[in-house]
Parts: sequence; C-alpha cells; structure tokens
Amino acid sequence: MRMRTWVAAGVCAGAVLTQESAVAAPVPEADLSFHGTVVMNGDQVEVRLTPRNDGPGAITDATVRLRWSVPLVDPQSLPARCLREDERTVLCATGALAAEATGDQLRVPVRLRELPPEVEVRLETAWSGDVVDKDRSNDSLTVLVLATGDTYAF
Repeated sequence: MRMRTWVAAGVCAGAVLTQESAVAAPVPEADLSFHGTVVMNGDQVEVRLTPRNDGPGAITDATVRLRWSVPLVDPQSLPARCLREDERTVLCATGALAAEATGDQLRVPVRLRELPPEVEVRLETAWSGDVVDKDRSNDSLTVLVLATGDTYAF
C-alpha cells in the first residue's frame, strides 16, 4: 500500500513539472505606438504616421487600422502596403520594428464620399505579430479633423 501511494505521488509530481515547464516559456513583448499628422482638404484626407516600438522586444511586422467616421470613395489609390477592410477602414503594414526604434513614415491619402465639415480618424493596432503588448493605453487614438486644411498632430 505504501508503494502505491509513492508511485501515485511520483506520477502527480511529474505531471505538475510538465505543466510548469510549458507555462514558463517566455513570450516576446513589445510596445507599439503611432505618431503623426492628419490634414483634410475638401474630400481628401491625408494621414502621415510613424510607428514606434518602445520594446523590449522586436516586432517582425504589425498592422495599423485607420477608420474614418464617413465612407471612403471606391476605388482608392492606396500605398502598396495598405488595403481596404470595409467602406470606412484601411489596414496598413508597418514593417519590422527593432526594440526602441522608429519605423518608416507611412503616408495614407484617401478621398471621402461626401464633403463633411469634420471627420474623425481612429488609429489602432490591429495586429502586432507574435508579441504581447502589455501597455495597451497607447494602442488606439481618435483624431478629430476639421475641413480647414489645418494639420492635426497625434
């Protein structure tokens, strides 16, 4: 009877060690943010954004989602690394970003279906590769842009 108790305890201990080993695998971390400007002239809006990775790990690629409060015209002439998600949304790849590094500026000009006096542009991280971003406070922002030709920074 003592033998059975010892064997059962050994099997349980082995199972616990296996589970702990699987959980202990490190998960890469990064902190992705976007900075730039937006300007609106008539039915044209241009977003210029620069991705930044505050680390600690590198990002192989990421995707930023740009969503306008009004529909965009069809078709749009978008940069090569951007595509339409729906009538108001564009997705753009940032490219690889080393830790503590700034990426290349991305220029996204679009045309709106209507001529509103203002438009909101929401920018957010849609995908950040295989890394975890523990600081989600800087992953999304909304910029109100008036149709005055003034440049708004974010």
